[in-house]
Amino acid sequence: MERLTYLGVLVFIFFGSAWLEIALRTRVFRRWKRLLLALSVPVVVFVIWDIWAIASGHWAIDPDRTLGIRLFGILPVEELIFFLVVPIASILSLEAVRSVKGWPLGDEASR
Repeated sequence: MERLTYLGVLVFIFFGSAWLEIALRTRVFRRWKRLLLALSVPVVVFVIWDIWAIASGHWAIDPDRTLGIRLFGILPVEELIFFLVVPIASILSLEAVRSVKGWPLGDEASR
């Protein structure tokens, strides 16, 4: 069960914010192309940085708390999931606040 610790935290983060999509109609997942565009650069940059940092010994991820699946033999798969889930949770939270406050996005259709 200990091996599921990191993944469990990520699942909690995801579902802790995913309900906003339905409850407040944030439409983050409906606009999936925009979401992928927003995620693409940070995910690539942070994955490269993380691989470098782990390979260089700057930091390490406790192997007892991960599934043991490593990308490129270095990066725990949970790290890649982290770089997807945390920004998605942030975007969902921002869109939820925007929805409640009525802040315009700027690309709404003119009425």
